[in-house]
Amino acid sequence: MTNKPMQVKKILLSLIAAAIVPGSLFAQEKYSNEFLSIGVGAKALGMAGAQSAIVDDATAGFWNPAGLLKVKGNIQLAAMHNEYFGGIGKYDYGSFAAPIDATRAVGVSVIRFAIDDIIDSTDLIDKDGNIDYDRLKTFSSADYAFLLSYAQAMKIKGLSIGGNVKIVHRKVGDFAKAWGFGLDFGAQYETGKWKFGAMGKDITSTFNAWTYNTENLQDVFTQTGNEIPENGLEVTLPKLILGASYKTNITKKLTVTPSVDLDLTFDGKRNVPIKSDVVSVDPKVGMEIGYDDFLFLRAGVGNIQSVKNIDQSTSTTAQPSIGAGVKIKNVTIDYALTNFTGSAGTLYSNVFSLKLNIMRKAATK
Repeated sequence: MTNKPMQVKKILLSLIAAAIVPGSLFAQEKYSNEFLSIGVGAKALGMAGAQSAIVDDATAGFWNPAGLLKVKGNIQLAAMHNEYFGGIGKYDYGSFAAPIDATRAVGVSVIRFAIDDIIDSTDLIDKDGNIDYDRLKTFSSADYAFLLSYAQAMKIKGLSIGGNVKIVHRKVGDFAKAWGFGLDFGAQYETGKWKFGAMGKDITSTFNAWTYNTENLQDVFTQTGNEIPENGLEVTLPKLILGASYKTNITKKLTVTPSVDLDLTFDGKRNVPIKSDVVSVDPKVGMEIGYDDFLFLRAGVGNIQSVKNIDQSTSTTAQPSIGAGVKIKNVTIDYALTNFTGSAGTLYSNVFSLKLNIMRKAATK
């Protein structure tokens, strides 16, 4: 006679195995560490991420570390919380930036993207074949990134450079974890009303070393004919971002700043407007309208994709975004509304972020 409780347990374990084994368990390069492609800060997300040339706050550690030299105040703090997919995915960001002197600045950034409270039913059935719901546990599938940033002004007027040391930690409960390391390099150049930026992400490639604990799943993997994962590497290949912006005054208090970024990838063809076997180019366009350095309105479009439909026809989708911000003394509150998937009729994300400038009091005699 077939042991039904054991069959149930096998099915449950198979489902858990399928759920917790991410695509990164298998060698891949093209979409590694994709949580670092979402972006940070409602200001930037309201402009579709077109930031490499104009970023000038604590979020520069993410967008272009050379921009840290333009941070206002003695210390600047930035924070953001966002939720995706109806609150299932939690995305949190915090950063710190401070000048060392007139020509140098440093920053620290922390990013966490996670799905928490995932049900773990591997112990749902005890050794006697009885279902015991008290044995259910939960775990998190979380990605972390830690950025240590440095910026330096160059002897050429208007030119600054910066770099990141990037540490990545990815963890799927007690089943799998990875540590990664990589480097970013950025530059900004300002002349008159023009600003230009260049950002090399993962310039040495970022390597995530995965280790797996399959003790609880080994029997199911064997019985279902699946290969038991082995420790391995996941590689994030270099990406180059080139940007430009132009700030002009419409009136004495009203300014308009359009900005464009071109994301260049070298990992084969992607579904982007400009593509070849060697390089693919993904454009992002944004604009900010500012009034008296107090009120800001923003809009942008990015993630332009060529999608093949069921009838084999091709259509183009894009990710639009809008946003606003208000600056009151040393506090800035920003908001962005963005279509995360870039498809019509899907979920939109409301993003809020906060910046705080901390000014040291002048010493009194």
